[in-house]
Amino acid sequence: MLPPQVKPGGLPVDQIFDLFPNLKERLSSQGTKLSGGEQQMLAIGRILRTGATLLMLDEPTEGLAPVIIQQIGHTIRKLKAQGFTILLVEQNFRFASTVADRYYVMEHGQIIDSFANSELEANMDKLHEYLGV
Repeated sequence: MLPPQVKPGGLPVDQIFDLFPNLKERLSSQGTKLSGGEQQMLAIGRILRTGATLLMLDEPTEGLAPVIIQQIGHTIRKLKAQGFTILLVEQNFRFASTVADRYYVMEHGQIIDSFANSELEANMDKLHEYLGV
């Protein structure tokens, strides 16, 4: 179930179902019976009901099928366009590069580099070195 709207600005249920049509199709299913991707969508949907404007997503693509990863990427881009601020922690660089405005590279809990999306191409050699590729 999605929680009630916590404060003004919380997205209505129909708007969440527009973002995540899979959830509407699985409305009669228990959350624990949803696939990993659907559970991730439900978790994001629950936060969107609260009226929060900052979303902190930790590895939202981990273990998910490529088609679900695409859907989550589409949703993140849509939320950004609506004015949400999104802090994304993600090891899947290929995915992150489709949604990020800015990159921070961490090693052993320390930020060792950062650059804007517009500087991505110029930093690819460094990124490959960081990633061990």
